[in-house]
Amino acid sequence: MSVGSGLLPLQATDLGAIGTFLEEAGLDAALAASAESAIKFVIAFVAIWIVGRLIVLPLVKRAFDKRDLDEHAQNPLLMLTRFGIAFVAVAIAFGFANYGNFLVSMAGIAAAGALAIGLAMQNVISNFVAGVFIYTDKPFRIGDWIEWDGHSGVVEDISLRVTRVRTFDNELLTVPNSALTNTVLKNPVDADKLRLKFVFGIGYGDDIEQATDIIVDEAERHPDIMDDPAPSVRLTELGDSDVGLQSRFWIANPSRADFVRTRGEYVTAVKERFDEEGIDIPYPVRTLEGGLELEDRQRLAQTTD
Repeated sequence: MSVGSGLLPLQATDLGAIGTFLEEAGLDAALAASAESAIKFVIAFVAIWIVGRLIVLPLVKRAFDKRDLDEHAQNPLLMLTRFGIAFVAVAIAFGFANYGNFLVSMAGIAAAGALAIGLAMQNVISNFVAGVFIYTDKPFRIGDWIEWDGHSGVVEDISLRVTRVRTFDNELLTVPNSALTNTVLKNPVDADKLRLKFVFGIGYGDDIEQATDIIVDEAERHPDIMDDPAPSVRLTELGDSDVGLQSRFWIANPSRADFVRTRGEYVTAVKERFDEEGIDIPYPVRTLEGGLELEDRQRLAQTTD
């Protein structure tokens, strides 16, 4: 009796209010303890999940809005926040339900699994980390025109793994984020103005000062070329058949379409003025010298007869 009377109070003290209620309802003590732990786990998980969704998630969303983060860029980050809330809820629920030993085992299994997955998905992880840097550093935004490794196009979509770029031939490139962060990337439209350059070749016998005045005058006449900074011309090349005059001018609010159109109109206007003023735009000329030697002339004469 003394032994049994000593065990029963010990079992009773191991049970909480829920377990005691279940035991009094007719469940075995062990089943009551297991049911109590499960109920505690569910209650803790639901409580933490609700708090995270109603308080933490709106706070994170507000922080993204204050940083003027694009709506499309916020979606994967908010998804990561939901996963984080779920992980914290599971961890706290395990502790609240007294699943300490089970949680330690799960942590070991998760660590081993994470190591194996990490080794097998190095490229995916590197692209993911690169995507995070793109979101934080903001080297470009959706709608920007970018150039890298001989490619160029307009950014249509940015995710945590890849960036989708529409080329000017209407091809869609799916580019791993690491390819954009591990190389030199040019964003011509990041600023509010863009400088363009074009080399006009004139003949050696033409007047350099007159050609320079025409080039500057046509730049000043074009409505989309800025007056400040003012266009300028420099002699940069002495080629085999021409003298190279490099024109430098600026356009405001640059885009790929404006860049191509403005440069085309400007070059056309300069070419027409050159034609009017008699300024030549030479092209390379190659002179071939030599002779043709005929062998066996008698045979050739016989065939012609």
